[in-house]
Amino acid sequence: MIAGDLILNGELDGHSMAWECPSSLTLPAEAVTCFREGVEQLQAGDAEAALARLSRSIELAPDFGEAHVFVGLANALSSRIYPAVDHLELATRLQPDNFATHYTLAQLNFKLRIPQKGYEAAENALRCVRTLEQRKMLTQLLKEERARERHGIARPWFNKPYSKPGLFLAGSGLAAAIAALLLHVHW
Repeated sequence: MIAGDLILNGELDGHSMAWECPSSLTLPAEAVTCFREGVEQLQAGDAEAALARLSRSIELAPDFGEAHVFVGLANALSSRIYPAVDHLELATRLQPDNFATHYTLAQLNFKLRIPQKGYEAAENALRCVRTLEQRKMLTQLLKEERARERHGIARPWFNKPYSKPGLFLAGSGLAAAIAALLLHVHW
């Protein structure tokens, strides 16, 4: 994940083109302090400690979008996938025009092999691109996902409802199997 990669490589700082600085003017000072401490702990590779500080930041400021992104990252790095996705999706709702939130969600979905949601988040990230660096990052992410799709095993999409004839056929087959089993038991 880009923010996770940036954190682990020590490249995430106040001058990063992908992340905007938190809007600390409208947030409690303790929330911003907890956020910064959590980011530092993520940079040091301690996702569990970071999660505690970042969660405290969210307790103090529930609408702190950047903190939700980093809570999502800390959860992902700690293999807590469902809370990670939940926090990243909340961050995209809190900051609908933030490139980094949509990009991070897209990257997580691609890593989890949920390409449909990944492409949706990437499309939202494209809408939020403000710099050439952001465009390059998104282009690279999409290029990697398309290569993964070309060289990977085709997986079915489970987003279509069953058709009525298909359900009727499956039900008929199940009824025939149950009838055959009952006849076999009685004879």
